[in-house]
Amino acid sequence: MTTTNSFLRYGLFAVSTCVLVPTLLWAQGGSGRAPATSSSTAPPSQSADTSTAPKVHDDSFVIGNDDVLAINVWKEPDISRSIPVRSDGKISLPLVGEVQAAGRTPLKLEHDIAARLKNYIGEPEVTVIVQQINSQKFNILGQVNKPGSYVLTNSATVLDALAVAGGFRDFAKTKSIYVLRQSPDGSQTRIPFNYKEVINGKNPTQNVKLQPRDTIVVP
Repeated sequence: MTTTNSFLRYGLFAVSTCVLVPTLLWAQGGSGRAPATSSSTAPPSQSADTSTAPKVHDDSFVIGNDDVLAINVWKEPDISRSIPVRSDGKISLPLVGEVQAAGRTPLKLEHDIAARLKNYIGEPEVTVIVQQINSQKFNILGQVNKPGSYVLTNSATVLDALAVAGGFRDFAKTKSIYVLRQSPDGSQTRIPFNYKEVINGKNPTQNVKLQPRDTIVVP
């Protein structure tokens, strides 16, 4: 009798185990699938955030005449092109027409072009890159070792330009140097520079900060 009861108790335990274990496994499997479904939907959301992230710009450079710009309109190859800024400071693009480029930053020009294209293209994406900087230069001519045209760096002065040009030749008239500066109306201003006075500290105001398109003449 004791043996029979033990057998019955063991049989009931085995049956209960067979019923409970699959149930628990099914519940765990169901809970494990939910996170998997959630993780599978994450990449599209992250991808959407990346595509709408704003582009970073250095907004300190100002476009000038003769600079060469690479203008790209996304998915619009007929509009995208490399184009120089004309002497009047403007560029011309299909659908856009003439637009002022000189005196503006690449970011500002992007906004101007995109605003005009909205009449023809839904949500236009415009990128402006300065390919060649031809406006931010100065010239130095005459009795220097390396005359020519040089890129104008921030806060460069006449003394800086003379150093870049390799100094004077033997017969340079260092007291008669001058800077030719173009005015907005097209006229020129002549700024005298006496090298010996400047280096001796007698007239340091002559060592002016250079502007784009200044020409230094060393007779």
